[in-house]
Amino acid sequence: MSTMVTTRPLRRISWSFAADGGHAACLATPGDGTWRVESWSLRPGRAGGALPVGTGAPERLHSQLLALPDGRVLVCRHQPGRHELALLEADDAGSERHLATVRLPGLRLLPYPGPDALALALGADTAPSTTVWLVREDGRLDPAAELSALYSGGVWLDPDGRRLALDEVRDGRIKTVALDFDTATVRPFLELTEESNDRLLLADPVGGLLVIASDAPGTDRLGWIRLPADRGQLPGRVRFPELVHPADAQVRPIAIAPDGRRVALQLDRGAISRLAVWTPEDGTLVEAATPDGCLGAVGRWTEQGLRIPYSAPDRPSCLARIDPEQPGSWRQDGEPGPFIGFDDAARPVWRPAHLELLVGGAGPIESIVYGGPDWRSAHHVLLALHGGPAAAWRFEFDPLLQQLAAAGIAVVAPNQRGSTGYGARFARELHGAWGGPDLADVTAIGRTMGAERAAFGLAPPALFGVSYGAYLALLAASFAPNVWSRCLAVAPFLSGPRLIAEASLPIRALMTRLGGDTEYADEQGPRDVVAVCERIAVPLLFVHGDRDDTIPVGQSRTLRHTLLGLGRVEGTDFRYLELPGLGHEVLTGDGAPDLHARLTGFLQTGRV
Repeated sequence: MSTMVTTRPLRRISWSFAADGGHAACLATPGDGTWRVESWSLRPGRAGGALPVGTGAPERLHSQLLALPDGRVLVCRHQPGRHELALLEADDAGSERHLATVRLPGLRLLPYPGPDALALALGADTAPSTTVWLVREDGRLDPAAELSALYSGGVWLDPDGRRLALDEVRDGRIKTVALDFDTATVRPFLELTEESNDRLLLADPVGGLLVIASDAPGTDRLGWIRLPADRGQLPGRVRFPELVHPADAQVRPIAIAPDGRRVALQLDRGAISRLAVWTPEDGTLVEAATPDGCLGAVGRWTEQGLRIPYSAPDRPSCLARIDPEQPGSWRQDGEPGPFIGFDDAARPVWRPAHLELLVGGAGPIESIVYGGPDWRSAHHVLLALHGGPAAAWRFEFDPLLQQLAAAGIAVVAPNQRGSTGYGARFARELHGAWGGPDLADVTAIGRTMGAERAAFGLAPPALFGVSYGAYLALLAASFAPNVWSRCLAVAPFLSGPRLIAEASLPIRALMTRLGGDTEYADEQGPRDVVAVCERIAVPLLFVHGDRDDTIPVGQSRTLRHTLLGLGRVEGTDFRYLELPGLGHEVLTGDGAPDLHARLTGFLQTGRV
């Protein structure tokens, strides 16, 4: 088996744009589990592409980056109860300077538009309270306000850094308040009704255009308003046009144009993103021509155009640029050079993918397919199930799926019922019914694939899932044991109630909100892997990191113990891999290429 090798970045995440739009920063990985910081110059006349900043030492996956106007990057490295602030230099020598240590449960950086500070920092304590600091060049944290509540968000309301909009959770609802730095106090800013959740998403500090989200109209809607000339006055009536509430797309506002009149919107329809320009006061929405793929939900619009992250199945994440009103202006920045300390390598040939509608349990299911038009007759076919449940496969680059496709495995990645991007009703189908409608879709697709492959004399498809997808894969292998050739589960859990019993408080709250506290059961039986795993009749490999703080490793240990109690032989019927020191993201952690190779070998051979 050949192994995909590259030193160039395969994934880029955590994009940040400088306050003036002249630079961007991101975390990038070549696929070996290490992450490094890149700085991108966006100024006209400067060389495009990415440059490594700092020492080049591996970065933490969950570090927060803040791009600065001069190309440097401010990084906040989070540890339990402690946060380290460091300044990464954008020079040839590659260096970093430690600025400060903050000992609080939470810390978050915000861009600061003034010249007298690098950034704004919001520190959250359990009181609850929020401390606001100005982060100075010399590492000083100068207190700017002490607030007696917890705040999130952060949108500047004036160009000089004197008023900041923040989201406050009040009596279980979100309201936007304005922090006045002259008085170090907050006062109400957006409160459409007492019962509504009202959030400010974007603001043009000069022209006063505000883009908000609120459920005051009855459902969560996008709206707009323009601030009065006297900024001390409260905004007037918010408008919620139907134009930006389409039934077939999720709408995300990205950036306001320099003219203060137009708004760039990301329209997520199924697995693909589109870009549109909304002019609120004209009542128009015009889609721009962009290639099939996924946009990054963040961006910056300057006089030189809109910059936004972009990825496609055969295109690792890059930074694209477009003048939304000029056809043919879409450009993708060229491949950057390798990271410092890595040998150069030829750019691989990535496998393309396409979209197909497959027949699910109650209707068509959009699926991303690797393997070309003849994928049904490929020697190996894999049904890949995404995590979630409130998630979906996106039409973007995925290193593992590329690895599998390069190894000759056709991959089918369906967005079964419960996936996001297909309307609220489609996503709500799983509330209180985990392993119900989605399992019906997965088994229906598997049965059809199996029948088609049997006509060619080929083996049934294999199953693969991560997190919630791993739970769903184990259920599918139990309830339809003759449909599959093998099953691979990464970081699985065994049922909603079993996970709630072990999970942290934030995960319990999320599961309850998504309806996972109810165990679904019908005539086929309960959706509890422990109760039904005796039906699994195919080779099984499951993998878990022993530091997983999302799905505790005890879930996989219980599955192993149950299988052994049923008389299954480890090394013959199943194999459990427990990965020391790794968390929930085992597929992108240390040793990821070796793990990818091992998983690929199992899917090709079925040998545990």
